[in-house]
Amino acid sequence: MELSNDIVLRPRFKFNVNDKRENLLVLFENKSKAQSDFIVLRVDDHIFIKIPKEKQHFWSPQLHLEINDDYDKKDISKIYGLFGPNPTVWTMFMFMHFAVAGLFIGFSIWVYVNWSLGNDYAIQLFVTLLMIVIWFGLYFSGRLGKKAGMEQMHQLHHFMRDTLRDQEIQSMS
Repeated sequence: MELSNDIVLRPRFKFNVNDKRENLLVLFENKSKAQSDFIVLRVDDHIFIKIPKEKQHFWSPQLHLEINDDYDKKDISKIYGLFGPNPTVWTMFMFMHFAVAGLFIGFSIWVYVNWSLGNDYAIQLFVTLLMIVIWFGLYFSGRLGKKAGMEQMHQLHHFMRDTLRDQEIQSMS
């Protein structure tokens, strides 16, 4: 049975580029100043490409690129990419998942203790099962959010790809 990649909420990728790391970092910085369709931020070896505030919605993604030198060949750079939601949205989602998991575990223990003692445990069992339903709800809302941000994810990817292609064309001439 082969597992599909469908359950990935934050897609990742990596590839090599035939150029030095610093050249690529400067390229993205320069591209940031030459256009206004995307917000491009650089922090050390990291590039964050975001959708401008006026075009953002709750599920708008961002693209995080990490550009590193190849250890063997200094003229080649490795680019690691990660698509994800706004960090605030991601943190909220993770907090909600951990809260639901904590409540599930707590109420499960409470159900077991009441069952062991022969006490009534219907309310605790209901809350335990409700936590499972909420957990699935969180998962599927994350999937719907990913679908809602898919078009913008493609735009971010095309911007990155076009920026890197511009560099290849410049280096050939």
